[in-house]
Amino acid sequence: MNIAEIETPILFEAKVCGCKNNKRAISYHFIESIHSLCIGKRELILAQLQACESLLKYTNDEIDSSIIEKEILELKLILGLVHY
Repeated sequence: MNIAEIETPILFEAKVCGCKNNKRAISYHFIESIHSLCIGKRELILAQLQACESLLKYTNDEIDSSIIEKEILELKLILGLVHY
């Protein structure tokens, strides 16, 4: 049996939710829930950041892109990776 593990496993998938007329936001859900209860705050935020960056690569909609970029900035601010 071959078992392979990714160095930085993707824990979340991010999606833009909400209709175009109402406020849109980013929502997250666990891809694998096996270790979902064993991660710290920093790892949780890093996983959200990774999910958003992945989502941004595949987004064609301008509005969605700006929402995702705003979320990425907020997550980086929380982690202290960006300063105002």
